[in-house]
Amino acid sequence: MSNENFIDYVKIFCRSGKGGAGSAHLLRTAQDPKAGPDGGDGGKGGDVILKGNRNLWTLLHLRYTKHIFAEDGGIGLGGQCFGKNGQNAIIEVPLGTIVKDPETDDFLGEVTEDGEELIVLKGGRGGQGNVHFKTATRQTPRFAQPGEEGIEQWLTLELKVLADVGLVGFPNAGKSTLISVMSNAKPKIADYPFTTLKPNLGMVAYRDYQSFVIADIPGIIEGASEGKGLGLRFLRHIERNAILLFLIPITSEDIPKEYKILLNELQSYNAQLIDKKQIVAITKCDLTTEEEIKKIEKKLSLPVPTLFISAHTQKNIIKLKDLLWQILNNERDI
Repeated sequence: MSNENFIDYVKIFCRSGKGGAGSAHLLRTAQDPKAGPDGGDGGKGGDVILKGNRNLWTLLHLRYTKHIFAEDGGIGLGGQCFGKNGQNAIIEVPLGTIVKDPETDDFLGEVTEDGEELIVLKGGRGGQGNVHFKTATRQTPRFAQPGEEGIEQWLTLELKVLADVGLVGFPNAGKSTLISVMSNAKPKIADYPFTTLKPNLGMVAYRDYQSFVIADIPGIIEGASEGKGLGLRFLRHIERNAILLFLIPITSEDIPKEYKILLNELQSYNAQLIDKKQIVAITKCDLTTEEEIKKIEKKLSLPVPTLFISAHTQKNIIKLKDLLWQILNNERDI
């Protein structure tokens, strides 16, 4: 999927259906012109529902659909005939979509499973017909309830990429190159900052026809948690990943410091991110000698598993896959 087609944020105006009015009909027959009330209830207004669809990977289909309305309920009729319920407005969304109130930023719900339905706006109830208001002292009520109004509201939909492994690193850390080597993804690769402007998902083939999903997400910069650079648009995609794979090039002036900056940005955005499993991969090892790599390896002391890799020469790529698979399966077994 091209970057231009990946839309992870939309704002839409939705309205649930109004409930149908109850009927105040009075039954009249040739034998009994005052047979009493027989007005039916109005139908319920349609709901606005988000429905998970595993075949969708973007909110692109909603980019130009700004108004979504559910159907109003039908009115009640004589003969105690109920009005028809209004048709629901079903909005299909990718897995990992959350919905918020754009004015208050309140979280309203999320869709994470295929076929899962989330009612975001309930339709109005149908009004009761006059048969409900007949009493011993009021034999012919000539009134019925109106239908309840629907709800109209702007909603914000945000997509948080669902992947097993999320790549974390500064621009030009080698994320796009690595995902192109490890998976079937074909991201844009160039030697300048922010080549990747939108997340890329890749399916990594593993042993015995098994696989896992890896996400190449736009590069982080210092201050991203405050909205600098691609800021919050980048960071929200990290929340869904089971493992965070930090990529730091071997050409970095201070590898531990770079790791610490990345960690601080994640913690500032969401402290729970620090609890995720982490691996550090020292990238671009083809740019130096094996002797120099061994020197750096001896000096380097990080609190998480560390591998020296090269996407160009395939150095330790298999070993990295094995480590990711092992951690992923330990997480799934918990």
